Amino acid sequence: MVTLNSINKSYPVGKSNYLHVLKGIDLVIDKGELVSIMGPSGSGKSTLLNILGILDSYDDGEYILEDVVMKNLSEKQSAFYRNKFLGFVFQSFNLLPFKNAMENVALPLYYQKVGRKDRNRIALNYLDKFGLKDWATHMPNELSGGQKQRVAIARAMINKPSVILADEPTGALDSHTSEEVMQIFRDVNKEGTTVIIVTHDREVSGRTDRVISLRDGIIEHSGNAELNKEIA
Repeated sequence: MVTLNSINKSYPVGKSNYLHVLKGIDLVIDKGELVSIMGPSGSGKSTLLNILGILDSYDDGEYILEDVVMKNLSEKQSAFYRNKFLGFVFQSFNLLPFKNAMENVALPLYYQKVGRKDRNRIALNYLDKFGLKDWATHMPNELSGGQKQRVAIARAMINKPSVILADEPTGALDSHTSEEVMQIFRDVNKEGTTVIIVTHDREVSGRTDRVISLRDGIIEHSGNAELNKEIA
């Protein structure tokens, strides 16, 4: 499903210096896994997520997603594979404020040139699945934080991606709502979707099946969540 072999990534700092952010990352995430990625600020979590999401390139190594090597892709190719394989969920929800909940969920289908009637029908089915059918015509500013995140998850799922990438998806939510959102991720995962969550929250990582701990650009630990609860 997801394989990283000796992934390195550096960024220029000044005119002649480089910051080595990822240092030979080796990682395999199997189909249907629910994993969390943890680590302190500067550990490389965001860089790793951007590479997994085909939002950033890597310097050397190999990234294989669904048996396809993600290397030297054009912008068009990157967009194609993101749309084909991946769904994204963000801490800030990233909903379009001028579109209602149904239109936000339907947006990925617009880019696939699905007709308005069909994409709205499919979006409404996903909203119903996440308990938001009655909120379909409400604008984002009329929704609670938990409702916004459920809309965002529905939008991420509408293309039936192989992998959901979630970046601090509970960071803007209270503890009760966070628990509800994590249950949705677990339910999505039980249906066969691989879910990868970047988080600082040990309560969140404790709800995943495997914790991958990054520090200084290397993987320190990778194992059962119960055995990693003390890893920050």
